[in-house]
Amino acid sequence: MFYAEGVHKSYGGLDVLEDVEFVIGDGERVGLVGPNGAGKTTLLRLLAGEDEAEGKAGHRGGSLGYLRQEAGLDPDNTISEELWLAFPEASATDRRLHEIAGMLERGEGDVDALIEEQGHLFEEFDRLDGYRVDKRIGKVLNGLGFQADDRLRPCGEFSGGWQMRIALAKVLVHRPDNLLLDEPTNHLDAATRDWLADDLNSYRGTVVIVTHEGEFLDRVVTRIFELRERGIEVYSGNYSDYQRQKAARLQQQDRAAARQERELARQQRFIDRFRAKASKATAVKSREKAVAKIERIERTKKEGEVHISLAAQGRTENDVLLMSNVSHAYDDHVVLVDVDLHIERGQKVVFIGPNGSGKSTLLKIAAGFLEPTEGSVDWAERARPGYYDQHQDEALDPRKQVIEEVREVAPNAPEAQLRTILGQFLFRGDDVYKTVDTLSGGERSRVALAKLTLQPTNVLILDEPTNHLDRTTRRKLLEVLEKYEGTILCAAHDPGILERVATRVYEVDELSVRELIEHRRDGPR
Repeated sequence: MFYAEGVHKSYGGLDVLEDVEFVIGDGERVGLVGPNGAGKTTLLRLLAGEDEAEGKAGHRGGSLGYLRQEAGLDPDNTISEELWLAFPEASATDRRLHEIAGMLERGEGDVDALIEEQGHLFEEFDRLDGYRVDKRIGKVLNGLGFQADDRLRPCGEFSGGWQMRIALAKVLVHRPDNLLLDEPTNHLDAATRDWLADDLNSYRGTVVIVTHEGEFLDRVVTRIFELRERGIEVYSGNYSDYQRQKAARLQQQDRAAARQERELARQQRFIDRFRAKASKATAVKSREKAVAKIERIERTKKEGEVHISLAAQGRTENDVLLMSNVSHAYDDHVVLVDVDLHIERGQKVVFIGPNGSGKSTLLKIAAGFLEPTEGSVDWAERARPGYYDQHQDEALDPRKQVIEEVREVAPNAPEAQLRTILGQFLFRGDDVYKTVDTLSGGERSRVALAKLTLQPTNVLILDEPTNHLDRTTRRKLLEVLEKYEGTILCAAHDPGILERVATRVYEVDELSVRELIEHRRDGPR
């Protein structure tokens, strides 16, 4: 179970959580929702015991598994070695058994004592279910889309999206009693999301999930906790139930506020009318006291929305980008072979394919951040590309303030202009002085988008741009990308980008890139 009792948390004088209280019982599956920056990741850290606050928060009743937004893997470990770390006792027992086997083979030590210890360790390994660990690892890795021979590859060989899958597998394979999942679906395709939903439905422990994917929450959770304005509002049922209940609650609140406003206005008219009459002095005073004691019902506030402005600056030549015979390998791991691409002005090209197939590599080569092992990349002379990296924890400097980070791409812009742009991305007042390492994944994505809007571009290179974005910001970004008059190259799992933005779709898989003609639509030239 998870609990919070009178929790208050602030950063640098800014309140993030205020008097938060709840109990999540054993076996419950709860979705934690709210806008980017509301404090969802902060609350998970408190429940995991990784941060401190006023009040009490944590978990009781057994072990804890926690999926963070960063993978945190040892790049030198193979996947199998990394997942065995989820079983420290069984792993230590297995290591000692191997040590004893080696000693017996070499004739070292007291043979009788070693054989006796070995017998006890075999019993302990069996008690810890160690003989079934490899089978459990295989089942989870298969469900998350890994191949059998991937188990022996170092974690560092995998792309960022696949590393997050490894981190997710490490949490799931252990089957802890309590589970915290921070954005578990961000790097998953539809088939893997379906598998994860089924796996969580069969899991008997307690789960708290942070995700902006309402369809996923509909399949998995039984309650929704909405974190907004520093507090928690609890709704029963799944995400669709929450939306209906919230809409009804807000409508009821507005009606109650309107009734109260009418009544207060009526009382005020009486007070104003008879204030000067001595015969009514007692009645006026009585009504003034009564009005002062009334607790005001606030009308519902419209949620803050980002304002994204992306306009193509200048017209490129018709042939925007030519890639010829592009191949790339990371040491011995080949990712792309003989890729040819011809991108024309106004096309909105979306690359799809499984994690690790080479989509991010292809975009980094196009953006000039990665030199291909073989082949050439030729941009139109008037092309002005802007690049958005899906891994904002790597792309942004964690030590810099938000305003310092955006100033990097516009060093000559006056501070007032930078603050205006940041305000459009909901960084207002002292928020601009927050350091990047204190921001949530969604807030970092907004910083990256702010940087993109400050750059004069006519080509956008976007790597999974909707990851971490709340539903409102995602909707706004899709609207902007639909209307963008320049050229777009985008890697995405988001079906909204395929349906609303793409005019050309290419599948990246098995080292090659091929166009899916059935998805072709004419775009502006």
